[in-house]
Amino acid sequence: KFFRYLYNRAYYTIPQCNNLLTVLPNAGVDIPESIQSEVWFLRALAYYYLIDTFGKGVLVTEENSGSSDFLPEASRQELFNFVESELLDIEPTIGNDNGYGRANTYVVDMLLAKLYINAEVYTGTAMYTEAATYINKIINEGGYQLEENFVQNFSGDNNVSNEIIYPLIADAVNSQSFGNTTYIVNGSLSPDTIPILEFGAAEGWQGHRATEAWYGLFGDLNTSNDVRASLFWTDGHNYTMTDYREWTDGYPSTKFRNNDLNDTPSSGISFSGTDFPLYRLSDVYLMFAECAVRGASNASMSDALNYVNMVRNRASASTITMADLDLDFIIDERGRELNLEGHRRTDLIRFDQFSDNGVWQWKGGVQQGATTEAFRDLMPLPATDLGINTNLEQNPGY
Repeated sequence: KFFRYLYNRAYYTIPQCNNLLTVLPNAGVDIPESIQSEVWFLRALAYYYLIDTFGKGVLVTEENSGSSDFLPEASRQELFNFVESELLDIEPTIGNDNGYGRANTYVVDMLLAKLYINAEVYTGTAMYTEAATYINKIINEGGYQLEENFVQNFSGDNNVSNEIIYPLIADAVNSQSFGNTTYIVNGSLSPDTIPILEFGAAEGWQGHRATEAWYGLFGDLNTSNDVRASLFWTDGHNYTMTDYREWTDGYPSTKFRNNDLNDTPSSGISFSGTDFPLYRLSDVYLMFAECAVRGASNASMSDALNYVNMVRNRASASTITMADLDLDFIIDERGRELNLEGHRRTDLIRFDQFSDNGVWQWKGGVQQGATTEAFRDLMPLPATDLGINTNLEQNPGY
């Protein structure tokens, strides 16, 4: 059902954007070009997730949204070309400062960089130099800075972070939701083993836990100086997950929390007001390093090493040398830095470690882990849509 939820959410967002693009010219007031560009960005973002997860769909815009005929299936390449063209068109027009939580030039640059760094997966053509072009623009022109305290990015007052490039806003009062970061915070807590008030929560749903494939990336958690290694709750929990249904097997992550960074709340809240950092600067630094290692002409290895060590220094982790900086290190460092932020599946596919390569605990439904079929790099299209639009074909293997 989660595949269906994702697919349906994309095709809820896209028509909403199309409707806005249709009515804005007739609003009776002057609409800034930046506003229309923001709507185009949101539509492009929805299409990006279809490219990444399903690899196909239908391409519906304000131009054909009123068609009475079922639209043809659009390939991954066609969707890629559309999103690339849309983003390139709005990049000069969306503006550099549209306010907190709104897309701007550097948010568009980030989505372009994501599109290009994954282009070899999406289209068969590597575009790491193109990715580095927009990564460099974010670094050199965006004005973003790593927050001194890593946890600031995941606390209730993360709206003051200088590192977050694009947040998905959560509001504990005006837009209460069991999704967004409420799902992450409450799902990672249980009053049975964790003092949930320390994390600003009133509820613990006793759900999300990591396995040693995640916290094992830090080595011995008891001796690690890495701040990120300390963000797992170990008391009352077993290091090895022998039963994935048992709450005390595996370590929950306490990376996201409801309370402000320096606040010890007297009472918890049921809904999270912690914004979700969809894009932040440390991701950009690690993407630069990956582009450099993969041979991008505009990403030097010396700068890559500096950016990686900036990320590690902030976490109080040991610095690395040039001899350490390879793709194996980068995929592990992305796991240490960006866990729970929605990048891991895409990263593992790009590094060829998701399905028929790469094994971790409980992958393939067995404790020791097993490889899975390569067709699972794409998700299945919902049967409901296949039954309605006969132009759509199911992804291979399903």
